[in-house]
Amino acid sequence: MKTKVLSLLVILMAGAFTLTAQDALKIGYTNADYILSLLPEAKQIDSELKAYEKQLQNQIQAKYNDLQAKMADYQENAASWDDLIRSNKEEEIQGLQQGIQKFSQDAEQSMANKRNQLLKPVYEKIGNAIESVAKENNYSHIFSAGTPGFDVLLYAREQDDVSNLILKKLGITPPAAAAQGN
Repeated sequence: MKTKVLSLLVILMAGAFTLTAQDALKIGYTNADYILSLLPEAKQIDSELKAYEKQLQNQIQAKYNDLQAKMADYQENAASWDDLIRSNKEEEIQGLQQGIQKFSQDAEQSMANKRNQLLKPVYEKIGNAIESVAKENNYSHIFSAGTPGFDVLLYAREQDDVSNLILKKLGITPPAAAAQGN
């Protein structure tokens, strides 16, 4: 008898806990990249990144043109040079090739660093807006969606998308087609 009462009490307590846990659980999701794409800062950041990328490409092209000129000079004059000069020119060409390869790798890293530097304050702004919307609307969780390879949601109801609430919090009017959800 005591076992039955104890079992019943445990079941009732578990049921009560489940009800309160469900009441407190309100889940939403958003797409930070979608929000970013609608921010005015996005165009400026994109413009700065394109200009920086062009600058790096121009530097790589200048190095490549220098390499091409040295290779043409080598091919044209190698037969008339003694072994020491030819060897020095070959080392110089190899050094230029390695330099271009290293500069290209460094340029990729530099581009990623520049992108992170420019986007960090914007993503912080979006993060603050997400937190604010979550608190104001009693969401217990806001998940990320819409980023290929980084989605944490496999399914979500469209009515749980809080992207437009976040856009409004940031002072941006959501596009008409997307405004239906919120």
